Amino acid sequence: MEEGLFSFLKISIDFKESHLFFPTIMTWVLAILAGVIFLVYGIRFIRDVANGTRRPRFFVENYDKFRLYGTVALTVVYFMAMDLVGRYFPNTGFGFLFMSIPFMFVLSMMYSHEFNRSKMITIAVNAIVAPSVSWYILGKLFNITLP
Repeated sequence: MEEGLFSFLKISIDFKESHLFFPTIMTWVLAILAGVIFLVYGIRFIRDVANGTRRPRFFVENYDKFRLYGTVALTVVYFMAMDLVGRYFPNTGFGFLFMSIPFMFVLSMMYSHEFNRSKMITIAVNAIVAPSVSWYILGKLFNITLP
């Protein structure tokens, strides 16, 4: 009886397919969030465009080009570097860990509007702690394969 009662708490993932576990969860979370965003904002936006009270635009006027294009470029470099470093340390997740730290640091610096000592320390600590904790939880506790 006890085995049947708590059997739903046990998860078994084949190692050959373990790299698909986290992306599948993230895909569903993002799809659900996209649906919520569409319900909250999309229906009203489509109605306003159909009535002619609103014009569809991709960018607002005077958007921050540096942060937008910098984020896109940094993300592309991050994924490419993560794969490159991950090839030197296969099945350890070090590609994720070693590339997430500078990625988070540079991204946080890019979005910071003012710089002072305490902010720099906070950004540096966050850039080290957040990827390290994520790497430990995902890679070591849950045995999820990271790049």
